[in-house]
Amino acid sequence: MHVLTQERIMKNQKIYEPDDKMISLIRDNYDLLQMLGSFGISLGFGDKTVSETCQDNGVDTYTFLAVVNFSINGSTDAANNEQLSVPTLMHYLEASHAYYLEFQLPFIRRELAESLSPDDSVAKLILRFYDEYAHEIRRHMKYEQKTLFPYVRSLLDGTPSADYSIETFSRQHSAADKKLRELKLLIIKYLPTDGLHNNMLTATLHDIYANEEWLHQHSLVEDLIFVPAIRRLEQLMRQSDVARNISDMVFKGGAQNSDALSDREKDVVVALVQGMSNKEIADHLCISTNTVITHRRNIARKLQIHSPAGLTIYAIINGLVDISSVK
Repeated sequence: MHVLTQERIMKNQKIYEPDDKMISLIRDNYDLLQMLGSFGISLGFGDKTVSETCQDNGVDTYTFLAVVNFSINGSTDAANNEQLSVPTLMHYLEASHAYYLEFQLPFIRRELAESLSPDDSVAKLILRFYDEYAHEIRRHMKYEQKTLFPYVRSLLDGTPSADYSIETFSRQHSAADKKLRELKLLIIKYLPTDGLHNNMLTATLHDIYANEEWLHQHSLVEDLIFVPAIRRLEQLMRQSDVARNISDMVFKGGAQNSDALSDREKDVVVALVQGMSNKEIADHLCISTNTVITHRRNIARKLQIHSPAGLTIYAIINGLVDISSVK
């Protein structure tokens, strides 16, 4: 775990609850101010509780506290719970991206430019290095905005893309703060300057350190809260698809659905239900393993059933096997 995160956990072990005053969260953890904005929570909440403040601003309280407690204490107690609101998480992540891309990146760029001598060749290289870093961050976040978030919306709408999943994102997702770490080391090592510029550069470095921590924390929220939530959503979608297909078979009539398969495909279904492997099916039916795989693809395409349990129910409903013969 990141060093700054470890220090924060040591400082504050409190787990915040819905009945805690919102002002106490901010008093204990001033860096939550930016998080409030990303959740869409406005200041001026007086002495209201977390629950009351979230309700006033249309924010799911459970999800807000899951992210807050994880960010402050590393607590994942609520992170794997089905109560998490995916739309609330989406709003938070998208607003966080907008904050970083539209405000934070340009702000640090201006700070750096003002802190560095325009005639210093090393300073010019550092600015170029920062611009490369900013480009990498933009590309990283734009990918999520153009690919990941629309996919999640399609899941919420019940029309997910067939050629994408949260695992695709998770496999290639990594923290994009490596260049930021290099940048601060370059500044510290190679930019001696006068007193005024040194003070300005020190302030800029402080902001860079803070942003390094922010990016790290943002990446952890995506990996440990958002990704598991989308996995659950995908699983519910798959279960719903199986249930819908089985329901269709029941209400449309077994014979009609059974006729959708060829005799050989029905033989493959029976063998699958009986627990045979592809090779065993090939030997049993005197066909090649590749032919078995082709039949299985056609069966899945025709029936829109991909699980062994779904095929078993299909075979029983359509009279292809007796329930007593099912393993």
